Amino acid sequence: MSGRAEIRFTVIGTPQPKGSARAFMPKGARFPVVTSDNKNLKQWERLIKDRLQQVLPAIPREQRVALWDAPIAISLLFHLPRPKSLPKRVTEHLKKPDLDKCVRGAIDALIGMVFRDDSQVVSIGATKQYADGAAKLDVAITSWEGPLFQSGDGKDSVNGSASVRDQ
Repeated sequence: MSGRAEIRFTVIGTPQPKGSARAFMPKGARFPVVTSDNKNLKQWERLIKDRLQQVLPAIPREQRVALWDAPIAISLLFHLPRPKSLPKRVTEHLKKPDLDKCVRGAIDALIGMVFRDDSQVVSIGATKQYADGAAKLDVAITSWEGPLFQSGDGKDSVNGSASVRDQ
């Protein structure tokens, strides 16, 4: 490890997307009731929280404290179930659920457990793929060390390598 705070863990289960929120006003209520359109989301968030509670005691206290108010970088690898009827030649997961909705569901489950607020998340790396075995989510949470992309010099670059524009 490079000296930065880091937590890594895996959640076994089928990742669930955070869909659209729906609000309605019950008769006689002063405030609307907001619900998610994915009935499995709460169970998925509970799985993430439960797994994290198993992992946290093994993480040094100073690392947990360092992450609480720090800028956060998160990497998420979603291993989604592969339909049995899908040909083996199909390697990319191009169907629902949408990756961005899966990311929202996972990050929201981490709020208040690893970091104070999701506004602290300044970098997200996410991939969805078909699972080789059980469906799962791999999570890596680290303190932010700086951007991969450099800006301000008038050139496009990624980690110092030349871009198409520079060639």
